Amino acid sequence: MAAAAAAAAPAATIIELDPSHERAGRVVDDIVRLEKRIFPKHESLARSFHDELKRRNTGLIYSTAGAGDEAEVTGYAMYTCATSLCASITKLAVKESCRRQGLGEALLQAAVERCRRKRVQRVSLHVDPARTAAVALYRKAGFQVDATVEGYYSPQRNAYRMYMDL
Repeated sequence: MAAAAAAAAPAATIIELDPSHERAGRVVDDIVRLEKRIFPKHESLARSFHDELKRRNTGLIYSTAGAGDEAEVTGYAMYTCATSLCASITKLAVKESCRRQGLGEALLQAAVERCRRKRVQRVSLHVDPARTAAVALYRKAGFQVDATVEGYYSPQRNAYRMYMDL
């Protein structure tokens, strides 16, 4: 798993998951644990994370701090290129103690860049409007609100559908 980009935070590295790498299983297990801590159970992909990664055209980018066997997963972004025209960022999360250091922005940029390399024309995502830091991050990166999706997360919780044309 070669480093794809330099870090957003001083000791972090952004890496694209290589499922054939000997450490891939451990990395995914670390991401699943992080997923469980960050997202409510009904929003978490923890139970289906391995299946999600097996889907065609799904990619996973993650960040680590530390080196070698001591490297700790500090964030991740999952994306799916559904067609040659459109891709979706399906997950973006950063460990709470590592937030506000540019890591989310670096992961988002890396995922968008992977989509751009695949010649995708539009990247979309869904975000809870109450997650103001996330909405601000996506706007800063160039995403625009396309619509509000009523009841996306639950009957009383909507989502912004946001997009960026590449």
